[in-house]
Amino acid sequence: MTTSKTLNRYSGYLFAAPYLLLFSMFLVLPLMYGLILSFCKWELVSRVPPTFIGVENYQKAFADAYFWQALFATGKFVILAAPITVVTALMIAVGLSAIKNSRQTLYRAAFFVPTMITISVTGVLWRWFYNSEFGLFNALLAPLGVKIPWISDVAYAMPSIVLMTLWWTVGGPMVVLLAGIQQIPPQYHEAASLDGANSWQKFRFVTLPMLRPVLLFVGVLNVIGAFQVFGQVFMITRGGPELSTRTLVQYIYETAFNNYHMGYAAALSWILFLFIAVFSFIQFRLTREK
Repeated sequence: MTTSKTLNRYSGYLFAAPYLLLFSMFLVLPLMYGLILSFCKWELVSRVPPTFIGVENYQKAFADAYFWQALFATGKFVILAAPITVVTALMIAVGLSAIKNSRQTLYRAAFFVPTMITISVTGVLWRWFYNSEFGLFNALLAPLGVKIPWISDVAYAMPSIVLMTLWWTVGGPMVVLLAGIQQIPPQYHEAASLDGANSWQKFRFVTLPMLRPVLLFVGVLNVIGAFQVFGQVFMITRGGPELSTRTLVQYIYETAFNNYHMGYAAALSWILFLFIAVFSFIQFRLTREK
């Protein structure tokens, strides 16, 4: 009897053991190694082993003008991309929820398909769209006599990255929000209709409050994803023009694999992690349940 109770108590851990083992090997241990490395000086191509230097890498980061420039570009992208993506996904989800026949599946698939395209293909495609001389967008604007330097002008480069990101990623949060809307019991909307509420009032006082947990989930994931933006800028602008779109992840990549300063890159990575953690905590505090 005792043996049976012991097996029942630990059977869950036995089933979780393979995942926990892989999780520890490929995530926890590399994270801890990166944390230790952030306090060391290590040149990847040097024969000198990592040397402990304390917090010098972190001090260097906060005195590094390129770090602040990359952080500013990242913050600009987060402020532009995350709210626009969530709001657009919510609008599309509300619109699709009003379609009750088989067309909804077709429209939902049409919005979701871009998320399945790899960033390399998406980047090449949109780089052609944005080409100043023979790109699709300027060709459409040519009859109006308008020619926009989409990715070669500082004023347009970051908004262009945001537009491409919106097209590429909006399908994911849209599907999640649509599922959340479909889980709202119809009795709430029926009761609101009996009270004389119009469509906007039902959306504001019924749909939005019921969607708060889903909106929190989608918002936090989009902010985290926006802070880690890399593929879009690397494929389309390479951080230009004038480093205006070089984000923090790209700067970390260049520091580690172009300049081989692995210790400094590890410190930058942990600083980015702290920024993500702080902003995620703020979102949870602002949107928590009363």
